[in-house]
Amino acid sequence: MISKTKKTKIIAETRVHAKDTGSPEVQISILTKRIEELASHLKKHAKDNHSRRGLLAMVADRQAHMKYLEKKHPKRHATLTKKLGLKK
Repeated sequence: MISKTKKTKIIAETRVHAKDTGSPEVQISILTKRIEELASHLKKHAKDNHSRRGLLAMVADRQAHMKYLEKKHPKRHATLTKKLGLKK
């Protein structure tokens, strides 16, 4: 789980405007951080299938947000992909 301070920092780094908390960029960044943390948890606890299911749901959700962003704003998608180090 992401702490409130980490989440605030992620939002500050990727927001589009001053009061932005729900743009696709912010949502993708938060999901990416949660996915990274859960992946490290699953490396230690390989048999935790309930968390694995949650991880797969988060990955699918992030993929849907990425598709939307790529379709509506290709330049913003390219910038975010490079910033987060995600491949297509």
